[in-house]
Amino acid sequence: MPSTTIHADAVLFDMDGTLVDSTSGLEGAWNLFKKTYPQLDIRAILGSSHGVRAVENIRNYCGITDIDELEREAERFDSAIVPCASEDGRPGIVLLPGVAAAFEAIGAYRFLPNPLWAICTSGSKAYANSATASAGVPVPDVFVTSEDVEQGKPAPDPYILGAKRSGVKTENCVVVEDAPNGVISGNAAGCKTIGLLTTHNKEQMEAAHPHFLVPDMSFVKFSLATAGGLDITITTAD
Repeated sequence: MPSTTIHADAVLFDMDGTLVDSTSGLEGAWNLFKKTYPQLDIRAILGSSHGVRAVENIRNYCGITDIDELEREAERFDSAIVPCASEDGRPGIVLLPGVAAAFEAIGAYRFLPNPLWAICTSGSKAYANSATASAGVPVPDVFVTSEDVEQGKPAPDPYILGAKRSGVKTENCVVVEDAPNGVISGNAAGCKTIGLLTTHNKEQMEAAHPHFLVPDMSFVKFSLATAGGLDITITTAD
């Protein structure tokens, strides 16, 4: 299989579906919400809600318009994900393939003033902190969550802010994403994008136009570049 190596001053990771598999927790949280909102089609929601902030998902699927109620319900949803992930025999929040190897290579280079990687997630700060702790993801100094931006993905705001806080230009960053909305966000920010086929099918991801598309993070290798930054080697199918 052919491989391509690109350079980046920093890599900006999405979290759910990119670093960790939170499907069991999301399914459990939506099942919990179905008790209050029986109209919910959980299968349809799970197929389209990745990469979108909880507040927007709750608005779209539960039909809530009152801002205060919307924020309360979004907080309730996010708080339910990690506990639900381990209920009824579910596996919990776990690392996805290739992630442990990536952090063995670059996990230590996450601190300001010159971090080489950051996380930019649509999850809330409380949920993101809980999920990373549950899965054993090292916590970077630059950790953009839903509260940090006015507009979530597919708007470019999360990745623009992640690059700014990392002290680098967006055009010198690589975004790693599992969701079409996230790829669109990264492209709009001016970053190169690597799409993963961990939560969406090939056709859905190709429609978002990532620069590279691979099955999961095991097809992406990170190493320190001699002149600074990271060299990223992407192995793709013929």
